[in-house]
Amino acid sequence: MKILNKYLIKDVAVNVLLVMLALIAMFSFFDLIQELDALNIGNYGLSKVLLFVLLSAPGHVYDVMPVAVLVGCMVSLGQFARYSELIIFRVSGLSIVNIAVLLLKIGVVFTLITFLIGELITPLSEKMAQRMRIKATDSVVAQEFRSGLWVKDGNSFINIEEVLPDTSLLNIHIYEFDEHAKLIRSHNAKTGEFEQDYWKLKDVFETNFGQDSVQVSQLAELKWQSLIRPELLNVLLVAPEKMSALNLYSYINHLTINKQKTTRYEVALWAKMIYPLACFVMVILALPFGFIQQRASGAAAKIFVGIMLGVVYQILNRAFVHLGVLNNWPPLFSAIVPTILFLIAGLTMLYYVERR
Repeated sequence: MKILNKYLIKDVAVNVLLVMLALIAMFSFFDLIQELDALNIGNYGLSKVLLFVLLSAPGHVYDVMPVAVLVGCMVSLGQFARYSELIIFRVSGLSIVNIAVLLLKIGVVFTLITFLIGELITPLSEKMAQRMRIKATDSVVAQEFRSGLWVKDGNSFINIEEVLPDTSLLNIHIYEFDEHAKLIRSHNAKTGEFEQDYWKLKDVFETNFGQDSVQVSQLAELKWQSLIRPELLNVLLVAPEKMSALNLYSYINHLTINKQKTTRYEVALWAKMIYPLACFVMVILALPFGFIQQRASGAAAKIFVGIMLGVVYQILNRAFVHLGVLNNWPPLFSAIVPTILFLIAGLTMLYYVERR
């Protein structure tokens, strides 16, 4: 039995990895074609283009892992069925449930791998890729408006015209209001750098608005205490879906404190926790295809069906995220529905095959 277990695990794992490598190669090629448009802008040469593509690869691994697990399992089971190995397994005493339990162990391993890549590797590699690209092309990190980035911090509104790749700030405008929404003070600084637990602003013009007068003073440096941290500015570099759960949680807390809408990031946080479980679900979904139409469907057909199911899953995932944000659905509902639907479909087909 141990020999059989090793045989199954090895075959499925190899096929999953081969499918994953093929998908990553395809997406990396698309990245390369897209980045060629920016080739030789500033210092963005071919070597940095290739480095950007390489640093973007972990993000693609995270995206395609469930699809790779689905297709890899379907190919392996298809091969077992084609050569009547599944029949031999069952005659030897293995039921579909036994085979499912064995393959689900593989699903658990890939679930853990997906979670670790999404939490530890992808956020870091995405941030490094974007910083390198922005620095090489002499660009600005991000701008929500033509005037730059606007952030609310307590009773203050902050306008940052430019955020550099090292999260230092250029042209900062801080407007402080009292509890009656009356402007009481403003600061305009040329640069800002984070040190320990505060921002050090340089070349600052401070304007105090009194009842009957306005006082303006110039300061060489000013310590600015703020809830805004460089980690929060990472949201400008990395898409919410590829941020770590910890950074998402911190950013949600920041938005909550400032009474701003958090739905977009709450959905991303829940999706971050649920998405790795898709690998587990995809194993269940792949199992029935090893027993349905064993002679009629070859490896090519199973790969096509697997890729189509994976595409449908990704489309549903993205659609529910956007619909949840637009319609203000509960974040957990928006994140979990596609996975639940595919789990129900897999269990239903598995029940049908077992009853046969």
